[in-house]
Amino acid sequence: MGSCENVKNGKKLEEMVRKIEEEFWVPVELLKELSDDMVLMMQKGLEDEESSSIKMLVSYVDSLPSGHEEGCFYALDLGGTNLRVMQVKLQGNRTIELKAESYMVPPKIKIGKLHELFDYIAEKVSHVFESVKADFDTVPGKKRELGFTFSFPVHQTRINSGTLLDWTKDYDAKDAIGKDMVVELSKALEKRAIDVNVTALLNDTVGTLAGGRFNNKNVVAAVILGTGMNAAYIEQSERILKPYGLPPKSGQMVINTEWGNFNSSLLPLTDYDCALDSDSPNHHKQILEKMLSGRYLGEIVRRILLSLADDAALFGDIVPPKLRQPYVLGTDIVSAMHGDKSTDLSVVGKCLEKVLEITNVSLEKKKVVVKICEVVATRGARLSAFAILSILKMLGKDKTSAGETVVAIDGSLFGKYEEFKLCLQKTLADELLDEEVSKMVVLRQFKDASGIGAAVVAASQSIYD
Repeated sequence: MGSCENVKNGKKLEEMVRKIEEEFWVPVELLKELSDDMVLMMQKGLEDEESSSIKMLVSYVDSLPSGHEEGCFYALDLGGTNLRVMQVKLQGNRTIELKAESYMVPPKIKIGKLHELFDYIAEKVSHVFESVKADFDTVPGKKRELGFTFSFPVHQTRINSGTLLDWTKDYDAKDAIGKDMVVELSKALEKRAIDVNVTALLNDTVGTLAGGRFNNKNVVAAVILGTGMNAAYIEQSERILKPYGLPPKSGQMVINTEWGNFNSSLLPLTDYDCALDSDSPNHHKQILEKMLSGRYLGEIVRRILLSLADDAALFGDIVPPKLRQPYVLGTDIVSAMHGDKSTDLSVVGKCLEKVLEITNVSLEKKKVVVKICEVVATRGARLSAFAILSILKMLGKDKTSAGETVVAIDGSLFGKYEEFKLCLQKTLADELLDEEVSKMVVLRQFKDASGIGAAVVAASQSIYD
């Protein structure tokens, strides 16, 4: 490539990066407008979920743990990436003894037949039950009891039943929509002669809320920021106007918002977002989730890098073939490159070579890659902050500083992507909340919260009490 061509491409690259920065920046005024819009959608969802993009699903968890629960219970946690099987011994003083196994769900299982998914789950449950058999005090006629955390939207009419509304993330198991996930799990467990009662079905955010409350009495909401994104919080039952059964005696109900499906004309969608949505199997759904969750951040970065390579020769005359492969760039790689503090950006160089088979990248081009990671992650973190503000508004905690307000957070984006986490916290505290209120709002990660929450809710639903 001649020197004149290099100069031309250099200027084109600068212009494209500047334009991308502008397109992906979300000013505070827009964040506040988006929050108002989300609150409106949440309120509509409490009245009639069909008229809102945010379903506000009733969880049938109407009381949260005290921390004094006791006994040996089991939890099954099916998330966007992993399956976890746990034995949880509740010791009555906000402490537990935990044994857990984690498995990465194979891609072919995620998109195969429904019975194959649950057969896979039952196989792993069987393995864990065998390994902890000596820990379970067998009582004649008494079965083990299990809480099932299921990270996908379901319609529930009671605590131990729920029909699948839609797959999200990269799951698409066949013939599943409308089927009861507890019934399907129980059938698979019975096939393997596993003696267990599934006493509770709950979303992972509901599990995280219950697990967080078990640890800390000031937890009032939970947010998942991982492969997918969602939130749950404690609502006053009198504000739930859609029919769902008898009002709970507690006067409260945990709501699973399913806010990843939030859609609004105010969302600052770019051409990259629209193309990603168009190419996804669940297009026109989970729009907010596709702008910021771990499943999609890496893919947005890949699409931007590809456009820079195509139109401004970011990586030279030839576009690296791997860069055209959808979802080849994981958010974990984006996090590693974004966080590279070395003077020569050696981590960026290694990631580009290992994942995209791109070598001999100049320091200036590496800086462009880091800038794109930063731009995409910053937008995601700022959008996450407005969504959390919306939950605080629903709880009436956005203006008052009376006592500590704890939001339990789980997921790899918050837990492992340091720049994302810091940007989210700073945006919420410095731009969206008053100074006095921000001092009292705490975003706190609780280890294994969703699984522990499932076990605690299973304890509350025990048929042997």
